[in-house]
Amino acid sequence: MRLKAEFNAVIVKPKDEQEETYGSLYIPDLGKEKNLSGEIVSIGPGHYSVTGVWVPTVLKVGQQVILPQMGPVKVEHEGIEYYVCPENQVLATLNEEE
Repeated sequence: MRLKAEFNAVIVKPKDEQEETYGSLYIPDLGKEKNLSGEIVSIGPGHYSVTGVWVPTVLKVGQQVILPQMGPVKVEHEGIEYYVCPENQVLATLNEEE
């Protein structure tokens, strides 16, 4: 079974965070509030505006994005955690060619 986004929802698989170590000691990431980042695995086709105009989504599957710390919903599917939010909550996309 596969997750499929509806309307203007974006499903993002979080990027694996690198653990900081100093020698053989693990340095916990306490108190550092970071934005969430990951790869889009599914995106809905769009939604109708209040006036009835169809608004298509502009993001694409495979793009690397940054999400706000608060807002996205955590969803677990087949043992993997995903973030789900509306497309307009995506803060930025990461582009390597620029």
